[in-house]
Amino acid sequence: MTKPLVIKIGGAILEKETALKALLAQIAQLKTTAKVVLVHGGGCVVDEMLAQAGFTTEKKHGLRVTPKTQIALISGALAGTVNKSIVAKANSMQLPAVGLSLADGDMVACAKSELDLGEVGVPSPKSSQLLDALINSHFLPVISSIGALATGELVNVNADDAAVAICQLLNAELLLLTDVNGVKGSDGNYLPSLNSEQANSLIEQGVIAGGMTAKVQAALQAANQLRRSIAVASWQSPEQITALLAGQGVGTQIQPD
Repeated sequence: MTKPLVIKIGGAILEKETALKALLAQIAQLKTTAKVVLVHGGGCVVDEMLAQAGFTTEKKHGLRVTPKTQIALISGALAGTVNKSIVAKANSMQLPAVGLSLADGDMVACAKSELDLGEVGVPSPKSSQLLDALINSHFLPVISSIGALATGELVNVNADDAAVAICQLLNAELLLLTDVNGVKGSDGNYLPSLNSEQANSLIEQGVIAGGMTAKVQAALQAANQLRRSIAVASWQSPEQITALLAGQGVGTQIQPD
């Protein structure tokens, strides 16, 4: 495998220690022949910490609204607690990991979202210098979805969008791992592949909804920009990663137009 592999995980896997350990064990095997980068969200951890602090969580279009009063706590949860928990677990398994945010090494630039979501950033790739150095030195970069504006203000970034930006930065393969084994169609069955026309129709029907809408839209963006399919699959079956890299169909393949 010549291209690096960017794997995105959500917060749900963090609540299942055995699943995270199985995924990291799979990554350790992959790293003998491939360069791997892990990008993570952590919505469930953020929700829990916001609730403990007396805040409520609001979402629009399947995306988290981030008021100014919450950005410090959210960035602390994602770039701090969640990120360092993954790094610590990886290191405990002799998988040398380095925890980062999107702002580290100026790797990803962020602009303020126009969707009225508060302190939310839209990411774009900028500099691969730091990531190149780390992966060439056989470290596993673990990147949280916290970025910064050009003014230096912290912003929350949708983790799927963050993974797409890192994928573009490295011209990498992309695997979006979720707690379900792909995207379901109107009949309730998982779809082996999905293009933008089909996706837009399923979104209009409400079949694709909530967080899966943002995930599919991010995957479509990546597929069109990289001109190759993007896999949406389950972290509950980490052995699928090896099958994917061997060219086998895994989860739902999001196709470019």
